[in-house]
Amino acid sequence: MDTSARIDGERLLKRLDEFAAIGATPAGGVNRQALSVEDRAARARLAALAQERGFAVFQDPMANLFIRRPGVSDDLPPFLIGSHLDSQPMGGRFDGALGTLSAFEVLETLEDAGIRTPMAVEVVAWTNEEGSQYSPGCMGSMAFASGAIPGEWQAARSPDGKVLGEELTATLDALPRAIQRPLGGAVSGYLEVHIEQGPTLERENIPIGIVHAIQGTRWLEVVVTGQTAHAGTTQLSFRRDPLVAVTDALQDLYNTVMPNDERARLTIGRISVEPASINAIPGKVSFSVDLRHPDAAELARLENHVRAICETKASALGCEATIRRTFDMPPAQFSPSLLQAVEQAASRLAVPFRPMLSGAFHDALFLARVTDAAMIFVPCRDGLSHNEAEFVEPEHCVLGAQVLLHSTLAALAAYR
Repeated sequence: MDTSARIDGERLLKRLDEFAAIGATPAGGVNRQALSVEDRAARARLAALAQERGFAVFQDPMANLFIRRPGVSDDLPPFLIGSHLDSQPMGGRFDGALGTLSAFEVLETLEDAGIRTPMAVEVVAWTNEEGSQYSPGCMGSMAFASGAIPGEWQAARSPDGKVLGEELTATLDALPRAIQRPLGGAVSGYLEVHIEQGPTLERENIPIGIVHAIQGTRWLEVVVTGQTAHAGTTQLSFRRDPLVAVTDALQDLYNTVMPNDERARLTIGRISVEPASINAIPGKVSFSVDLRHPDAAELARLENHVRAICETKASALGCEATIRRTFDMPPAQFSPSLLQAVEQAASRLAVPFRPMLSGAFHDALFLARVTDAAMIFVPCRDGLSHNEAEFVEPEHCVLGAQVLLHSTLAALAAYR
């Protein structure tokens, strides 16, 4: 593999600054939520840059944006590189954008160097990876992998009442020069650069992480129902207080799930109490459970553990617990052959790296269901992400793109 090709670091860093200005927040972050005006502006800018270079621009019905540089043969499926452009409401300037713009820099570098590839290489910006406006996250890659948009998504509403189906149409219409193409289709492989969103690489002073797998995730909605009663007149023996049951259950879960398994993750992100009156015993308590684990069987065991504890604690206090699974994403193992290409590229570039497990889910997880896929991580300061203070050192941005370029070339070498 020829390691002489070099991405234009100055160009990449300038582009990162340019896109960070689209939806910029006063604190230095980005608010560019999926299918928003700001998201459409970022898509339009990327499409314009592509057309300036003579690349073809496509959209599918899920508003996934594709930028195509043709290869020697149109008979081979394209090789995809990319990430997403949407952000959290108070997100950082690198999450998603770094991967998308690094991929575009790879495409420009291939063009600048006149490097011919056996098949087309396409940059993709997936729709609604973050899921902050419309649930679930990773809608674009999920629909691409399945080849269909679930019917219920069309009526999904954002917190401010916007309807997904209508916003998809408006986003597609905002790029009239993009060629429309069907959802899904064969691809030769997929590579994605992303910030780590954790502290490991920075702490160990390693510039590149090669992601071998993404842990599975299950979300549960737990509702514990008791009886509302007067706070001042109801004796302990007559109380059916669901908040006490929930407090007992959560204490058990916090003491058993993560302390007993360093790979397990348990997060309670939302709790609501009804009727939420200062002088009334609650009648109902609802809370969310986010469970994560790299092993599918262990993830199932953890769900059963949560169910058993919640039901037992509720029953002991005369309450009733109902538990509903709202999201189930199995763990993903990435392609050994593509991982080998990334390791080969990093080694030949003399870049230190380490294997990693991703605790967050990414678009690559869904692409791994239909093609060879892998991810490249770069460090972020203090492991901080989904935060306006998110920061990646410029040299790590450039190095991540360089490894992406040579990983792509190493992967494509197998087709020559």
